[in-house]
Amino acid sequence: MVAFDQNVSDLAEVETMFAAMAQEGEAPESARAETVKGDALDMPFDDDSFDRVVAAEIFEHLPHDTAAMKELHRVLKPGGIAAVTVPSFLPERLCWALSEEYHTNEGGHIRIYTRAELEAKLKATGFEIGPHHHAHALHAPYWWIKCAVGTDNNDHPLAKAYHELLVWDMLQAPKVTRVAERLLNPVIGKSVIVYVRKPRTDAAS
Repeated sequence: MVAFDQNVSDLAEVETMFAAMAQEGEAPESARAETVKGDALDMPFDDDSFDRVVAAEIFEHLPHDTAAMKELHRVLKPGGIAAVTVPSFLPERLCWALSEEYHTNEGGHIRIYTRAELEAKLKATGFEIGPHHHAHALHAPYWWIKCAVGTDNNDHPLAKAYHELLVWDMLQAPKVTRVAERLLNPVIGKSVIVYVRKPRTDAAS
């Protein structure tokens, strides 16, 4: 498993997590994991390197999103599957309407995708488009609150209380919130996930 990102501090946290998982026996002894720093537009991996890739909330940050999609296609093995996630159109559009700061800060979101646009770009890159779904509906109101009160205002009572609710939900996973999120995901899911496959070069295989 390879964790790939530009942010050194984020990768350091992932290394700590990998080490903790190994120490607690939460991964098979045969498993290997590493972190790699680099650029999504020029990944330091050979062609056809990976069986599976998760591209989580990346393309909305990149001016040259199609170039990064080509890199994703290049490093994925023929027949390999990628899960591509971006912010869903409606929740993201509300964030932009509530806060200019949300989408004008350095390294922030520079575009809002419709699912059709995302799938069209991935298809043009050479991927076969598979199923999709939405996720993290309970996170959408948190970001609407943050945009309304200030994206850096973590001490605002409403933002703080909702954050505590999300942490409680992630740790406890009570049935009531799991059911509520499942019902709300198609409407206000914060992220849309599209699954794609790199076609096999040999049709007979």
